[in-house]
Amino acid sequence: MPNNCTVLLPTSLKFPSIVSLDCRCQVFPNFQFPLNLNFRLGRGSRNQTVSQPKAGFWDSIRSGILKNNTTQVIEPPSTTEEEEPLPEEFVLVERTLADDTVEQIIFSSGENVDVYDLQALCDKVGWPRRPLTKLAAALRNSYMVATLHSIKKSTGEEGNDQKKLIGMARATSDHAFNATIWDVLVDPSYQGQGLGKALIEKLIRALLQRDIGNISLFADSKVVEFYQNLGFEPDPEGIKGMFWYPKY
Repeated sequence: MPNNCTVLLPTSLKFPSIVSLDCRCQVFPNFQFPLNLNFRLGRGSRNQTVSQPKAGFWDSIRSGILKNNTTQVIEPPSTTEEEEPLPEEFVLVERTLADDTVEQIIFSSGENVDVYDLQALCDKVGWPRRPLTKLAAALRNSYMVATLHSIKKSTGEEGNDQKKLIGMARATSDHAFNATIWDVLVDPSYQGQGLGKALIEKLIRALLQRDIGNISLFADSKVVEFYQNLGFEPDPEGIKGMFWYPKY
């Protein structure tokens, strides 16, 4: 990774300030556990019976304590898993070429990437080669991989479509709060057409649909302006990216 990389975050990202809380203890002489919470210990016996509180437990806590008190009660986390949006795939661009061939540029956020196609694309943009096993592992362990494919269809020749990987970006994530975008690349013969911008915008939208709003990336100094135009901000509020490299 180049030494002159810059950490970028969207300008819409707000970092909360530190809040000082004044904590006080208050005694509730009439406090009672709800009737649906049973806790019994058998004298002289190791057998214990503990029943789990029902859904009304938190309601009873609120009704018994919060009537004359402004203390906030934190709700327990939901145990119901929300379904993540399905991967997207749609036609981003469709055009007719000079030889009457119809070309479609397809965006996908869920299609598998052939590691040899990715290596060929990296070669085209001049990136140093990386071991194929590590490329495959990086793709496999990514939270999301967004791709651009060119599909050329010749008139009257069904089933003879030419499909080629022309762009890719991937994101790693903790699946909850944060995501980092890596390996953004577009075939040089397709650059300057707004495809890189569309690729990043669609990837960000797909991450936001999964409720991940803290999105960062590392940018070479030559493309910082490109990402700033997409809403990223270098070093927001003085935050710096820190790197550790082996000394050997």
